[in-house]
Amino acid sequence: MLKFISFGSGSSGNCYYLATSTDALIIDAGVGVRMLKKHMREYGLNLHSVHYILITHDHADHIKSVGSISHELGVPVYCTEKVHDGIERNYCVARKIANDKKHVIQPQLSVQLGDFLITPFSVPHDSSDNVGFFIEAGNTNFCIMTDAGEVTEEMKDYIKRARYLVIEANHDVEMLSHGPYPQYLKDRIASDIGHLCNSDCGRAIAENMSEDLRHVWLCHLSEENNHPELARKTVESVLRQYGIIAGKDLQLDILRRKLPTGVFELE
Repeated sequence: MLKFISFGSGSSGNCYYLATSTDALIIDAGVGVRMLKKHMREYGLNLHSVHYILITHDHADHIKSVGSISHELGVPVYCTEKVHDGIERNYCVARKIANDKKHVIQPQLSVQLGDFLITPFSVPHDSSDNVGFFIEAGNTNFCIMTDAGEVTEEMKDYIKRARYLVIEANHDVEMLSHGPYPQYLKDRIASDIGHLCNSDCGRAIAENMSEDLRHVWLCHLSEENNHPELARKTVESVLRQYGIIAGKDLQLDILRRKLPTGVFELE
């Protein structure tokens, strides 16, 4: 069994916790150390149970606390070489990762980290580099893909394999189109290296899920161009068009921008 918690999902800061009974890791480090400790205490968890940090990409909302958390816990950080270089250059990362804590991963090359078999895969985004993670532990698996401009064939393959899936539903197309952002930013978000909209997210799930998919969490919702219930209703509507009923054929939840989720148990 795995335990999963989201401590934040969105441009204010992203951080996800995944644990077995004997091991734990963090995916992305966009939440401060103090806040992370506070949330962990509230769930009766010890931050020092975390043995690894995985980083998807080098935008500030995913990395701003990575050096501090790595130093505090004395744990290694795993990301691609381009992302490590991007972290070094990013002024938002006040404390950099110590050289002996930097570990390089590559897409499609699996690595065993304690209880977890980690397989990174490429995700298109306008960062130095970006990966999703397919994580196997015991008899179950967990997949996360965020900050994706489009859903590639490679990403589809991992959706087909996933039992538990975290996938981006960043924006509603109409809200983005008619919203306050300048046109260059709207174009960037809507591009194939930007962010995934609600309806494309729903189609990606519907067209690629297997019967093993049990639970989907929608992540990285925009504060200005989306709303939790709108994201849910849009994805549910797309799923229904394919004969898939949320709440019956799979569970569907929204990861909030600044609030922890509570503990999900993944069997």
